[in-house]
Amino acid sequence: MQGEGHRAELERRILDLAVGQHGLVAARQLVALGLGRGAIEHRLRTGRLAAKGRGVYAVGLAPVTQEARWLAAVLTCPDGSAVSHLSSAAVWRLREVDPIVIDVSVPARSARRRDGVRVHRPSYLAPQDVARHRGIPVTTVSRTLIDVAEVVSTRSLERMLDEAQFLRLLDEKRLEDAMGRHRGRAGAARVRSVLESHKPGSTRTRNPLEERFLLIVREAGLPQPEVNQDLGPFEVDFLWRTAGLVIETDGGASHDRLPQRERDARRDAWLATHGYRTERFTYNQVMRRPAEVTAVLEELLRTA
Repeated sequence: MQGEGHRAELERRILDLAVGQHGLVAARQLVALGLGRGAIEHRLRTGRLAAKGRGVYAVGLAPVTQEARWLAAVLTCPDGSAVSHLSSAAVWRLREVDPIVIDVSVPARSARRRDGVRVHRPSYLAPQDVARHRGIPVTTVSRTLIDVAEVVSTRSLERMLDEAQFLRLLDEKRLEDAMGRHRGRAGAARVRSVLESHKPGSTRTRNPLEERFLLIVREAGLPQPEVNQDLGPFEVDFLWRTAGLVIETDGGASHDRLPQRERDARRDAWLATHGYRTERFTYNQVMRRPAEVTAVLEELLRTA
């Protein structure tokens, strides 16, 4: 009976571990719980475990989610590792997911390559630079911004700052502390430089059409608009407040439908009665005829 009780307790611990790790366990964790190498091999042969990476297993028929992929990448690496760089930005939902290669920062002493993992060996990864989010060891938002600042464009960094602000993940004090700890790194200097001219959250675009329109404005050297701002009962795409100008970017077929046309007309009428002129650009204009968009904008702002 004692043997059966011990086995039942072992199974419970394995299941509890897997539940907290998106259905995954590492070989080193199973050994720490008291499962021998032979027992692990037996479970693999009988389907109770399924290999998901070097020394990483799914318990039973656990679904393979994106979170499980991130965690599996960490579990194949030594203790103290964390999802980092662009993959960490995806974990925090500051950018879209890159499903092919996962960035993981590992202790500097680790040298082994791992399939599907882009290994980083930072000289300094302090405990305060690592968090657990969605059950995954991951670099903090502040550390992530410093890391990605060394590999992305200025606009991409602005967008991540905007998204962090929108999601209420951006803590100015913690970011300042992190930049202080990592002074001398190009990424810290880059973040500081961008923050000197960019207010996080001020240019958060919601789709590629809006992003392309904003880039047209910047490339033309025109005054920067407010982006996705509330104006009375409405949210407008782009606003030049002092010029009394609102620009809407109309994408897809939805704006051709009668209910949407009626909503657009009500919006435009309300804005007109409150001193704002509304102009609209179509998907084709923004994406395929940017020179046309620039010429119209220049005239609208000149005569405002």
